[in-house]
Amino acid sequence: MAEDKQETEKTFADLGLCKKLVEACENLGWKKPTKIQEEAIPYALQGKDLIGVAATGSGKTGAFVLPTLEALLKDSQERKSVQPFFVCVLSPTRELAIQIAEQFEALGSDIGVRCVVLVGGEDMLQQSIVLAKKRPHVIVGTPGRLADHLSNTKGFSLHALKYLILDEADRLLSMDFEKSLDEILKAIPRNRRTYLFSATMTNKVKKLQRACLRNPVKIEAAFKYSIVDTLEQGFYFMPAALKDCYLVHVLSSKKGATSMVFTRTCRETDFLALVLRKLGLGAIPINGQMSQSNRLGALNKFKAGEFNILICTDVASRGLDIPSVDVVVNYNIPTNAKDYFHRVGRTARAGRSGLAISLVNQFDIGPFKQIEKHIGDDFKIPKYTANEDEVLLLAERVTEAKRISRKSIKEGGGNKRTDRVDDEDEEDIEKYLGNKNKKLRRK
Repeated sequence: MAEDKQETEKTFADLGLCKKLVEACENLGWKKPTKIQEEAIPYALQGKDLIGVAATGSGKTGAFVLPTLEALLKDSQERKSVQPFFVCVLSPTRELAIQIAEQFEALGSDIGVRCVVLVGGEDMLQQSIVLAKKRPHVIVGTPGRLADHLSNTKGFSLHALKYLILDEADRLLSMDFEKSLDEILKAIPRNRRTYLFSATMTNKVKKLQRACLRNPVKIEAAFKYSIVDTLEQGFYFMPAALKDCYLVHVLSSKKGATSMVFTRTCRETDFLALVLRKLGLGAIPINGQMSQSNRLGALNKFKAGEFNILICTDVASRGLDIPSVDVVVNYNIPTNAKDYFHRVGRTARAGRSGLAISLVNQFDIGPFKQIEKHIGDDFKIPKYTANEDEVLLLAERVTEAKRISRKSIKEGGGNKRTDRVDDEDEEDIEKYLGNKNKKLRRK
């Protein structure tokens, strides 16, 4: 059996990549290709269109960066120069676009690859100047900003584009990006290679397949919805009034661990981060309403370990490669089951272990059961238990931290609607404690 395993293991050289790219992989510490890389790269090198499905953290980015760099290098050798605007990669989020560009630059440093990122939140005129001066081989961007440049930046076009890549394709095919994506597809040549990569596959991807892919090879290095074996999952069931107390209980019990806490709204990220800091926990928020510089600043501080808890919306659930996230907490249960897989995919990456904890109350039972159903028909996420008396000991401190945080938000011109909702939450805690005391007195 050991001999069979050794025979089946492949190297990057075995996939058909040139020596320079094999060395680039070695310099990044990539010892052997992942499953999606092993299956996708040979077809890409044959000039096939691809649809790649694999779990988050499985090396999807490398699966499309390496073959496009190989094609770019081959084209430059034939032309005696490297053609600009050769590759375009679309991403649903700014952070993921920046991360993809970093991967291109790291793997293509020895072959002189020039890469430009086009995302919102940055000065468009400055981006136009960089495009004109740098004449990049690779453009990585969000659909809206790329469409803006195609319409408004003089002299910029993608008429010579050879490769179009959609990362997190299912998200890009949502209604949010439909108009921008249609504009881009009209502005680029039909005679090109097209790659779609995602952790989850939807019918919308099939729709795009009919529109712009040519006899694509579908590579499914994972089930439709998959969880890596190294991820431990569990949930706490609690009254809605005690959710903040349970959150503090979980984070305190994992003190020192690197954690990502997913919420539903932008204002929840800001408020929760403030509350947790008042309680002595190192939390920092990130959400789509922050400026690009503030978002990157928060992400870099989290990566550097200045803060060990990142409070985020689903803007951080896709594609971000933060090497050592120990715990993912679902503060709000996502209403769309596939978002759960993207969230928990932030931990247990590249063979490491990780923990995903969901805070489930009486209003979350339906969506939570849908998540279990998508994992497997007979699968049940294990239920964790906590000593509720211990959790209730946190109630007074949590309530006070929320009061102080609310006051800080009001003094800073905060949202009155948020303040009102939080007052109601506080009343719920007090009501719950009052009812519990009444039951104890009856006994």
